[in-house]
Amino acid sequence: MKVLFIADPMASFKTYKDTTYAMMREMAKRGWRLFHTLSGELSVNGGLVTAQASAFEFSGAKNDDDHEWFKAADKVQTALKAFDAVIMRTDPPFDMQYLYATQLLTLAEQQGAKVFNSGQAMRDFNEKLAILNFSRFTAPTLVTTRSADVRAFLKEHGDIIVKPLDGMGGMGIFRLTEKDPNIGSILETLMRLDSRTIMAQRYIPEIVHGDKRILIIGGEVVPYALARIPQNGETRGNLAAGGRGVAQELGGRDREIAETLAPELKRRGILLAGLDVIGSNLTEVNVTSPTGFQEIMKQKGFDVAAMFADAVAAWSVR
Repeated sequence: MKVLFIADPMASFKTYKDTTYAMMREMAKRGWRLFHTLSGELSVNGGLVTAQASAFEFSGAKNDDDHEWFKAADKVQTALKAFDAVIMRTDPPFDMQYLYATQLLTLAEQQGAKVFNSGQAMRDFNEKLAILNFSRFTAPTLVTTRSADVRAFLKEHGDIIVKPLDGMGGMGIFRLTEKDPNIGSILETLMRLDSRTIMAQRYIPEIVHGDKRILIIGGEVVPYALARIPQNGETRGNLAAGGRGVAQELGGRDREIAETLAPELKRRGILLAGLDVIGSNLTEVNVTSPTGFQEIMKQKGFDVAAMFADAVAAWSVR
């Protein structure tokens, strides 16, 4: 297979934990030909979607945290439809540049490219708003541009989380209680004086036991979740915010949520999704660049990367 990764610069990968790196490692083991490009290197000329793509291979570095772990060839302008699979792994925020990239990916799909996750799916499934399609699994939730609405929601529930719709890694997430002296300044900053839509959710105390990342690959549920446990004094469990990742078997409610969403995600062309579950509540559906492969692989011995590569191979010939 010939696979193109659209991802952040490879030299920036934290290879000891990076999920994209784990995908690449597994595919290289299978003898697949790997290529890399940036989302900003997508272009259209004469109607054809192309990318400045570099073929690369692993350098043989023994240290998995070595930033010289790969050897890349010169960039070559290549049509996306020339690859057996195009894997979009650019990290959020989902800004206008990201939106334009998904639109080019949709055009490439119309030209015959196999893109995972599809451009349409990434546009339709905002990682925060997607949970509104599955309200039976969510805590009380508010989406608004009005700070007065948030204040009323806070008065009703007493303890809430507020967050932007386009972030990642816990960025811009705040916990508010009625006694917080900074409510006004937090809402002004986050909502940009009532000009930015945000999400508020009732605070879920079970966060102390972890924000569980549940992976769904090709419509199948990975049997282990990665519980991201906050540091003492921290509300956020995200690994990027210092959370500790503990792999664990799925509980009954976790599996119910995952198995309910899996067919719908598959129907929408979402090869890989990462569900975030706190306690018994679905809080996000991540489809841009879900992580957690390496922690589950190392702690539980379940080869998530192999499961993903199998799904890419199967979906690329559908």
